[in-house]
Formats: sequence, C-alpha cells, structure tokens
Amino acid sequence: MSTSFSLSMASSTIPSPASPSSSSSPSFRRTTRCSLLARNSIKPPFPPLNPKDPFLSKLASIAATSPEKLLNRPVNSDTPPYLDLFESPTLMATPASVERSVSYNEHRPRRPPPDLPSLLLHGRIVYLGMPLVPAVTELIIAELMYLQWMDPKEPIYLYINSTGTTRDDGESVGMETEGFAIYDAMMQLKNEIHTVGVGAAIGHACLLLAAGAKGKRFMMPHAKAMIQQPRVPSSGLMTGSDVLIRAKEVIVNKDTLVGLFSKHTENPVEIVSQVMRRPFYMDSTKAKEFGVIDKILWRGQEKIMADAAPPEAWDKNAGIKALDAV
Repeated sequence: MSTSFSLSMASSTIPSPASPSSSSSPSFRRTTRCSLLARNSIKPPFPPLNPKDPFLSKLASIAATSPEKLLNRPVNSDTPPYLDLFESPTLMATPASVERSVSYNEHRPRRPPPDLPSLLLHGRIVYLGMPLVPAVTELIIAELMYLQWMDPKEPIYLYINSTGTTRDDGESVGMETEGFAIYDAMMQLKNEIHTVGVGAAIGHACLLLAAGAKGKRFMMPHAKAMIQQPRVPSSGLMTGSDVLIRAKEVIVNKDTLVGLFSKHTENPVEIVSQVMRRPFYMDSTKAKEFGVIDKILWRGQEKIMADAAPPEAWDKNAGIKALDAV
C-alpha cells in the first residue's frame, strides 16, 4: 500500500508535459526521478525461495528475467497457477512411485565394516580364542609384529582363552612348535606385553599367560589354567622306529616346557616337573600362588579372599572333624 500510495502521490505532482517551462524546472526532474525509482522498486510476488525446490527455483529465475510473466496472469485459466511457465510440467509423484524410487540400502556403508580382530587391534588388543593351529599362530604373530611396528613403546594386551595345542578332550590339534613360535615372538618384541587369562589357558596357552611382563599378568576370577605334558600325535600306521623318534621329540618338548614354566613362575624345576606328571588345574587363586599370574582382575577380589576364613576355620566353627584317612 505504501508503494501504491507513493506512486499516486508522485503521479499527482507530475506537471503536464505540454508546458515546456515546467518540464525544464528542477522540481519536475526531481519528481520524475522519484517516480522511476518507485516503479523499479516494485517486485513481483512469488513464494519464498527454497534452493532445493526446482519449482520455486524456476519461478525465481523467471521473476528475475521476465517479471511481466508473473504480473500479467490470466484471470480465468484452466491451468494451475504458474505451471504454464514450464515447458513440460511434472506433477508430484504418487506415494507408490516414491516408495519404489527410495532405496532401502542408501544409508548402509558402501564397504563392509572391519572384522573383530581389526577392531581390537586399534585398541592394541590381541585375542587368542582358539586352539593353536597354524592359521591362528600366523594371525597372532602377525598382529604382534604389526603392533610393534605401529609403536614399539606402547604395551600390547594379549587376552587368552585357548586350550593350547590340544582340544578340550585332550586330542592333539597342532604341533608343539605352534606354542613355541608365539612364545618366541613375544620374547623378541620390544613392547611390554600384558597378558589376561579369560576362560581357559591350557598347556601352551598357560605358558603364554605366564610369559607376560612381570607384574602385568592378570586373570579373571573364574578363569582356569592348566599345565600338562605334551601329547604324542597320532601315530597311525607308523613303524616302531618312527614312533620312537616322535616319543623322543615329545620328551624334549616336555623338558623345554618345564624349563620355561620354572623360569616364569619362579618355581624349581623339580616342582614343575612333578605337577606336570598329570594335568594340574588351577583357578585364579592357585594360579597366583603358583606364579602363573600376578593379580586377579576383580574389583575387591583380593580383599574378599583375604578376609575370608580358611576351610579349616569354617569346619572348626561348625563342629566338623575331618577324618585323617579321607
């Protein structure tokens, strides 16, 4: 309204062009300039511009180049407003078309996520969760070497849940050299290796648990550790000489295991050799007493175990007398 009011006021003050004296006067020129500025300030009405809307973008371009197409609109027209400005107008798609056009996989990653060992490797964690077969040994040694190459000063965390070179039923699944290979790789690394026993650490896996940095060997409260003699692989249809050669190799591996366990647990060779005659199972408390680990990973576990009375005290307070022959 203000624009139309100014235009009407400007037109009313413009003198007649018939009088030459008035057209050359300064007041006439000033009034004419104001009326022209007011006309140029008129903007055609169009909806607010959304850059992502092609319809509104088309209207904005037309309003900037040819505003008369928007101002001189037909009063009675069968065409919806402004759609005649398009050469080939396209109406909104139906919901079914929209549903078919949307891909349900557009938000999924274009490449597969990394596998679990790779994710743990970013946290400098190496997880040994299978028996020591050649494929597992290759992966563990490769991860250890990679972490040393990444940073030779940061510690490496080795989580162990393995039955060693045997299965849980005692059948051999790998040669003893698989465990020795990982052990030698751990000893050659410049990094400090923190070992954590979770689940089970049997045979060579127990050796790897005990081979961690002194003071940095841990165990979960309900994990188990066990040391045992090396097993003779299946001989099949071998000759007696071949069986004897394999038996000698098993004895050599046993002596090597006894020496390594004695070194890392700080127990005499005689004691280690004696307990290895048969499978020697240890819970977290016994493993700490034997020297396999240094600490149990449970909040308040050590204080609870220290405050607990020994079994003899419980029997005495309950009035139970243990028989000597039992």
